[in-house]
Amino acid sequence: MSDLPPLNPDTVWDILNDKIDDAIANGLVWHCLGYRYDDVNGHWDVTDVAPDWREAYPEPPDFIESRPATVKLTRSIPAENKQLLKEQLGFTGYKVGELVPRLTRRATMANWLLSYLRSAST
Repeated sequence: MSDLPPLNPDTVWDILNDKIDDAIANGLVWHCLGYRYDDVNGHWDVTDVAPDWREAYPEPPDFIESRPATVKLTRSIPAENKQLLKEQLGFTGYKVGELVPRLTRRATMANWLLSYLRSAST
C-alpha cells in the first residue's frame, strides 16, 4: 500500500474520528507490523513480520472485523504505552452511544500506532 498517509498524531486523530477509511487504517498497522504486498507474485511478503504475528496471521488480519486480531494487537502494546491516546492526544474516549466494536477497534489501532511511533523514536 503505497498510498498510506504519514504516520503522525494528525493521522491517528483521523483514525479516531473515522475520517480515514478502514482499509487505510488497517494498511497503516499492517505496514508497521512488517507486512508488504508483492505485486509481482500476488501475495503478502511476511519476511519482516515478527514470528508470532507471521504464524498467527500469514496474511494481514482485518483489525476492524477480527476481534482475536485486535486482542492480539492490544496485548502487544507495552503497559507503559496503554494510555497514550489520553496522555499524548487528550482523547477522552467515545460517548456511550458510540461504543460499537468498529470504533473501539479503531481506538485500539490508533493506540497501537502511537505506541509504535514512541518505540520507533527511541
